[in-house]
Amino acid sequence: MTGPLLDVDRWRGLLRTRATDPYAVQRAYAARTQPERLLTARGTLFLVAADHPARGALASGGNAMAMADRRSLLARLITALEHPDVDGVLGSPDIVEELLLLGALEGKVVIGSMNRGGLDGATWTMDDRFTGYDAAGIADCGLQGGKMLLRIDDTDASTASTIEACAHAVSELAARGLMAMIEPLPYHRNDDGTLRLRKDAPALARAVAVGSALGRTSAHTWLKMPSCADLATVFGATTLPCVVLGGVPSPDPAQDLDSWGAALNEPVVRGLVVGRALLYPPDGDVRAAVDAAAKILSAAEAA
Repeated sequence: MTGPLLDVDRWRGLLRTRATDPYAVQRAYAARTQPERLLTARGTLFLVAADHPARGALASGGNAMAMADRRSLLARLITALEHPDVDGVLGSPDIVEELLLLGALEGKVVIGSMNRGGLDGATWTMDDRFTGYDAAGIADCGLQGGKMLLRIDDTDASTASTIEACAHAVSELAARGLMAMIEPLPYHRNDDGTLRLRKDAPALARAVAVGSALGRTSAHTWLKMPSCADLATVFGATTLPCVVLGGVPSPDPAQDLDSWGAALNEPVVRGLVVGRALLYPPDGDVRAAVDAAAKILSAAEAA
């Protein structure tokens, strides 16, 4: 898979810092230039997602190990973040800190990923433990909010503990005036034990309703939802601001763009949070993939 590669001097410099100066991370958090606002002047938000490896989800575009190459992943993220329309990143602590040390997050919105313990393919995957950022750490590090994944499987009792943990995290973030970005996704377990994301309107709208009500207040809550066939029903189930989840990329990037563009026309939808579809496009051109997504967001802003 072709694509950008972090140049050798920056890569070796990062490795040297990691090995010899652990306090460089703390200094980088403290010195980072904060974004002027969470949303653009037009009230939108465009983030690149980079928390997949923390849950052991390394595959993209038919390559089972695509995201395992950290040097390549960081180069792709930097390329995306250099685009003027990309507002920031959603990532796990390790990736956020590496981007900080590389100087890629100045003035950018940064959302810390919180629960990554429900490893991809694990039998306990629905018991999605909080193993990343916590609310206190997000505040201390000067991040703009925290993201949590809430996969809902009515046949798996582990879902209940994840719901409860997400509710606590929403309350803790809200108490600090920070965004809580919830990704509530309904799943069905197949006979062979594999999980399938449900994209029917009743299941998605139900997940929206559950996610919207978590915690002691919803004042700082955002939802991260996939596009679907019945957008009005799903996005009509909440007044909370939403962003469109890029999700697993399809073989046809144009189809993905059309789907995101349709969702962006819903009144509660404020932007995009896309990861693998932009970082690992079929042709390897990260800049072009990001630019195409930025254009559909601009078109929705102008509508």
